[in-house]
Amino acid sequence: MVTYPSTHGVYEEGIRELCNIVHAHGGQVYMDGANLQAQVGYCSPADIGADVCHLNLHKTFCIPHGGGGPGMGPIGVAKHLTPFLPGHSVVDCSKDQKKAIGAVSGAPWSSASILPIPWMYIRMMGTSGLEQATAMSIANANYMAKRLEGEYSILYRGTQGFCAHEFIIDLRPLKKSAGITGEDVAKRLMDFSFHAPTMSFPVPDTLMVEPTESEPLSELDRLCDALIQIRSEIRDIEQGKIKVEDSPLRHAPHTVDVVTADEWKRAYPRSQASVIPNKTFWPYVGRVDNVYGDKNPVCICPSVEEMAQMQGSF
Repeated sequence: MVTYPSTHGVYEEGIRELCNIVHAHGGQVYMDGANLQAQVGYCSPADIGADVCHLNLHKTFCIPHGGGGPGMGPIGVAKHLTPFLPGHSVVDCSKDQKKAIGAVSGAPWSSASILPIPWMYIRMMGTSGLEQATAMSIANANYMAKRLEGEYSILYRGTQGFCAHEFIIDLRPLKKSAGITGEDVAKRLMDFSFHAPTMSFPVPDTLMVEPTESEPLSELDRLCDALIQIRSEIRDIEQGKIKVEDSPLRHAPHTVDVVTADEWKRAYPRSQASVIPNKTFWPYVGRVDNVYGDKNPVCICPSVEEMAQMQGSF
């Protein structure tokens, strides 16, 4: 399986050669369509040499993500694999179902309530609109990478010095110089009203930034400004102006209750903790020990005895 562009945010120049090598040895190439957003209008999985590719509708074609989901994607195959596509016991899905595998879902054509969304998106955008969306997502990523390269190490780029639609900020050097981890930066971004980019994937202690085509320049700059200010706070640690355990990064995120409390004994001012006036969101809770939480799950369900009492009251 391959992803193109790669999850490192690079257009791998040898992708066609790689597919040819796999085919020469009797293999098939499955392409993860997670980064299809950086292909639409300019190339295609078939052009590159993929035999199978799933399309992430929630990433490329406007399906709501997360709670508005579900994430879903049709799977496209090359012509020589069509006889092996899933069949169905009720609906005739193909001309020749002799080699088809059994049904993989109750509704062979997927969700009638979800699929009209990408269909409408594609129809309304048109060819030129989809091409522009791809170009803007690539331009936005390169704009941010260029703004941040003086403050952070940008981990991967292509031979021409550019990234694809995403790029990776390497935070590992900061762990050596200041004791700061990717988690510290991610938590601190919450004080700036940002949900952190993908953390520690595909490389530990990194942030993978994928700005997409839909964010305005003001938002791109707002995130860059926040990361630059955070880098300044890390520099204070490196220069011995403040200890890492006393820094706003190690205490982030800061809730409104903490910042407005009568007592304040932190080594930095409240204004730095709260990041006012550029505030659109207040974190609900402060720093959580993620490892402890993962190792010590707490069940908030009623106990067996309480359930028995509840059952008896009905």
